[in-house]
Amino acid sequence: MKQESAPTHLDVKVFAQAASAITGHDLLSKYERLTKETQGQGVDRLINWAARGELRRDEAGAEQIWLHLTVDASLPLICQRCLGPVDIAVCVSRSFRFVGSEEAAEAQDEEADEDVLVLSRDFNLADLIEDEVLMALPVIPRHETCPVALKLTAVDPGFESESTEKVNPFSVLAKLRSGKGS
Repeated sequence: MKQESAPTHLDVKVFAQAASAITGHDLLSKYERLTKETQGQGVDRLINWAARGELRRDEAGAEQIWLHLTVDASLPLICQRCLGPVDIAVCVSRSFRFVGSEEAAEAQDEEADEDVLVLSRDFNLADLIEDEVLMALPVIPRHETCPVALKLTAVDPGFESESTEKVNPFSVLAKLRSGKGS
């Protein structure tokens, strides 16, 4: 099934039991925190996503509910080297296992390779998409090679002249001794 926008109300168990799959795309502007991260740039860019539900049996034969999520986007950020715009490609491919309670999720999440979430009849897939894209963003966005030459030196005109003059360290003591110091 194809959707224009990620559902904000998804019954995960029913979705997994039916082995459903949905794909869609949203405008960046739909995601408030991502829009903030891009400083309002590129709000007309698309975030492409796909979700697939699955039921699995564990070693004991118990039913497990899974959701597989993929997201692809190109987000306009600010390069921290040259301070110019840089497009950052974000690709997310994650699987989530759902359990019946917050306590079970907390207890199992530490030991599990996958993320463990609480089962919900009103699961917000759009929030999960936004969370995963935010976590996939680089801490320091930057170009591989900046398109402009970087100014990597700082020049203080008075620095060179002061550093070339040799100062006698004892001249200060001599001034203090003779009472001429400040």
